[in-house]
Amino acid sequence: MSGFDLDQLRTLVAVLDAGSLTAAAPKVFLSQSSVSEQMRKLEDRAGQPLLVRGKTGVTATPAGERLLAHARAILALSDEAYRDLRGVALQGELRLFITDYFRPGDVARMLRRLNEQYPQVRLHVTIMKSGAIEAAYERGEIDVGISMSIQERGAPRARAQGALLRREPLLWMAAEGASVPQHDPLPLLVLPETCALRQYVERLLSRRGVPYTVSHVASGVAGLQLAISAGLGVACLNESALAPGIARLHAPGLPALPMVEFRLLPARPGESEFIGLAREAIIKAMA
Repeated sequence: MSGFDLDQLRTLVAVLDAGSLTAAAPKVFLSQSSVSEQMRKLEDRAGQPLLVRGKTGVTATPAGERLLAHARAILALSDEAYRDLRGVALQGELRLFITDYFRPGDVARMLRRLNEQYPQVRLHVTIMKSGAIEAAYERGEIDVGISMSIQERGAPRARAQGALLRREPLLWMAAEGASVPQHDPLPLLVLPETCALRQYVERLLSRRGVPYTVSHVASGVAGLQLAISAGLGVACLNESALAPGIARLHAPGLPALPMVEFRLLPARPGESEFIGLAREAIIKAMA
């Protein structure tokens, strides 16, 4: 029989999006060895290598890039056929709010996939602070929200948690080549006082007895990145906020930082079928 296996195509997409076989495994609910076996069979079916395997992960060969484009289209068509035959339509307007800490590349990819797979969904996307998103969600002003939470050791977890989209560490960051002053207060770059991450960092520095002064307040993550790269001071941001001109700062005097999680806010009681389906579509598009 000619043609490709849908599960193998789905795994290929997960592997190339995640950048490694290990990272892709939980996204397709398989073991790492099963993912490797699926990719071997897919390459046998394709008759040529699809992946370049290295110490830091995997990338696509030219043939892999071509098949990846086909795979996305095939999987989208498969989903559309399923919805059509099951009488499940995804159309309407969706108010989606996303924390500004979430990396823009992932947001752009997710929006592109949603637009390709669900052209009848009209998205209203707003980028804002996690606290404001959670408050607006509680008031029923938005349909779906993606927020960031700090996984502080020993802190109680919220009872209701939505789907986990990404987990990454917080890092101390500074301009490339910068160092922490030995005797002066730490020049701290922050967002406004309502920012939960700023509040956490200031509490942490105070508890550890690290003297600091707020040397610059930016209005958003993009502005904070500019201030860091300009050498105005030191900031705490999630790992994916590293950008050209910004480097991880290794300084013995600075306290260790926890992980953060990006999650969809949990479904509300009585949520409409459309919003529930849209929530599932967003999770798939982020995979």
